[in-house]
Amino acid sequence: MKRYDCFATVFSCHGKHYKIGKANKMKNSITNRRIEVIAVIMLVLCACTSSGDKNNKQVKKGTNEFEKGTYGYDVVFLENNEIEIAELTDKNGNARVLLAPGYQGRVMTSSANGLEGASFGWINNALIESGEVSEHFNPVGGEERFWLGPEGGPFSIYFEQGKEQVFENWKVPAVIDTESFDIKERDAKSITFTKNATMKNASGTEFKVAVERSVKLMQVDELNAFFNVPFAGDSLNVVAYRSENSITNRGESAWNKDGGLLSIWMLCMFSPSPSTTVFIPYKEEGEGPVVNDDYFGKVPSERLIVEDGVVYFRIDGEYRSKIGIPPGRAKELCGSYDSSGKVLTLVWGSLPSGSHVYVNSKWGDQDDPFDGDAINAYNDGPVDDGSIMGPFYEIETSSPGAELQQGETLTHTQLVVHVQGREEELARLVDQLFGLSLNDISAKFQ
Repeated sequence: MKRYDCFATVFSCHGKHYKIGKANKMKNSITNRRIEVIAVIMLVLCACTSSGDKNNKQVKKGTNEFEKGTYGYDVVFLENNEIEIAELTDKNGNARVLLAPGYQGRVMTSSANGLEGASFGWINNALIESGEVSEHFNPVGGEERFWLGPEGGPFSIYFEQGKEQVFENWKVPAVIDTESFDIKERDAKSITFTKNATMKNASGTEFKVAVERSVKLMQVDELNAFFNVPFAGDSLNVVAYRSENSITNRGESAWNKDGGLLSIWMLCMFSPSPSTTVFIPYKEEGEGPVVNDDYFGKVPSERLIVEDGVVYFRIDGEYRSKIGIPPGRAKELCGSYDSSGKVLTLVWGSLPSGSHVYVNSKWGDQDDPFDGDAINAYNDGPVDDGSIMGPFYEIETSSPGAELQQGETLTHTQLVVHVQGREEELARLVDQLFGLSLNDISAKFQ
């Protein structure tokens, strides 16, 4: 608690060290006694403040006193593995968002109830702890990460020109896999990252890209105004953030369909459970297929239900499958519900008005490289050899293809919201936001 160094009183509070006065051994004892009294008073005040605020809990380096599955556990885990982190917090320390600049400024996880609250993002602890780096892809996790499309086809940026599009040749570009983003500016509730990169697609087109990514913690009154629905409730704990993600053509020529286009691709990784269902509303008046369900082979009917205006997708981390909603059918807001944890997750992705092309990420030959999806959901599961990457699940939103002149910019906005609380209040939100029954969502795959 206290030590003497050249007869100065030193103590620690909330991880900070304080020194009171500087008493010389030859000075009178009254001065020393006054210094000790001041130190004791400050220690008492510090202890009172600490015990009254669980969200300011401190831990020792190299240990982890938080329960696994909590936000605090993930904070300490990343710190102990020397991963640079940045936090956005509200004034009470309840709503928290944890970012990693070294992992392309991705949101690693978030909490609606402080350090001891549930951690909503999926983090690949084993991979991070191993320190291994793969030449293909390093899936460290994170509940919102910046990616670029397309993944497959003639304009893929994940396969070199002339290479067969199979796993052995697949490589995620370093700018969205292993390279750090730079912090441009930050404060308690927002942070902005930047990065410049150059890459070539499978047709040999070169792209010089400037990336800017800003993440802002949203307050409940901002959510109320954005969705025109009250998020406040007696039992509700809420964390929400908004990301603005931009790419700028910093090359010397325009980006067009002839040479291929890039897109902004935002992927959210969460932990699955047998009690979780993804639900995606779609436009019934739209044209074309409602859902693309053959990314990894057709999704079985017991895992995918298409009803009037809504697609339901089973999320249990036990069967690898993916679905997509084409832009002509997509709406901006979708979500998932974990009936066991009483967690409602909302994902909103900007959809520009008018007609736009979306890049196709299917590997290999494609009938149309610009017939891609605007929204995707993925359920992880074992591959042929029985191994599994997670398990985790994803909700993904994409921008249109970036047809940009030199110096022009495309921006894609995404909101991620987690709400935890009593089912009655969550049911109210689901009804007001979607016109759906929470009980119906919970019962779809039970």
